[in-house]
Amino acid sequence: MEECEGVDLATFRNRLVRAYSPIVLRGLVRDWPVVAAAARSNGDAAAYLTGFDRGAQVDAFVGSPEIEGRFFYRGDMAGFNFERRSGPFRDVLRDIVALAEQQDAPAVYIGSAPVAEVLPGFAARNPMPLLDETIAVPRIWIGNRSVVSPHFDLSDNIACVVAGRRRFTLFPPDQLPNLYVGPLDHTMAGQPASMVELNAPDFERYPRFRNALEAAVTAELEPGDAIYIPTLWWHQIETLSPFNILVNYWWEDAPPDRGSMFEAMVHAIFAAGTMPPDRLEVWRFWFDHYVFRKHGDPAAHLPPASRGILGESTPSLRQRFRQFLIRTLGGR
Repeated sequence: MEECEGVDLATFRNRLVRAYSPIVLRGLVRDWPVVAAAARSNGDAAAYLTGFDRGAQVDAFVGSPEIEGRFFYRGDMAGFNFERRSGPFRDVLRDIVALAEQQDAPAVYIGSAPVAEVLPGFAARNPMPLLDETIAVPRIWIGNRSVVSPHFDLSDNIACVVAGRRRFTLFPPDQLPNLYVGPLDHTMAGQPASMVELNAPDFERYPRFRNALEAAVTAELEPGDAIYIPTLWWHQIETLSPFNILVNYWWEDAPPDRGSMFEAMVHAIFAAGTMPPDRLEVWRFWFDHYVFRKHGDPAAHLPPASRGILGESTPSLRQRFRQFLIRTLGGR
């Protein structure tokens, strides 16, 4: 995986993001006070975080030692191999620090906790130099050990390693057919994940995964390092230390009311699921024309004021279109 150091905001936005390729940002947050605290000890890291705690509750994944930190489906896929438990941030963090010192301990993992709610003031003391705080809200992830199976994000992502070491394995978006993705609507934490166990792949059951591995890129990050992961790049994140903290930022350079491409795709799957192949092929042509615009602007022949939902995207047009969808879907 490509690496760089000393990246400024202009270079990141104008070159790295536009390249649509993951990159390791060595030392991006090495000057964060929380990184310095974690370098001293796990206890110092916990003490630094609890200094911002105001009693917020957090959700944690808790799994038995047998899962070895791989939070995943049960064998029957009807449920998961972990439980979700809630508790005060301070108490859950204390338990994670204690478990980090134990062999064969349960796996405990605080995931995607919003920093502004859980640790108010943390972001101001530990600022992200490459993103405007108005478009990217930090989230914190803390655990004793974890393996997050290959999944994708719907937004661009910068993930910053604060404590412990992590291995990132990434797959380009075009490897989707080779990743054997699980259910779209029954997921562990929001996004669908690959069914293949990356560290022990079953090639008889998932033979095309060999092709995915050939296209994969990997990197190991130390405290203070960060990684940029473009949207729709699949990634597995594996902790390599008994105590780990990560802070990440998701953001999109798009209006927040634009709508979700993933949700649009799921609705298309639902609508097309029982359609005969010949009719489906005709609708593919429509999608190519109106959605993917393979023949140019489909409304170029219409006056701007008469293009309706094909017109220039504005807040009022998006609101009108959203109301149209609500009326249409609500009547079915």
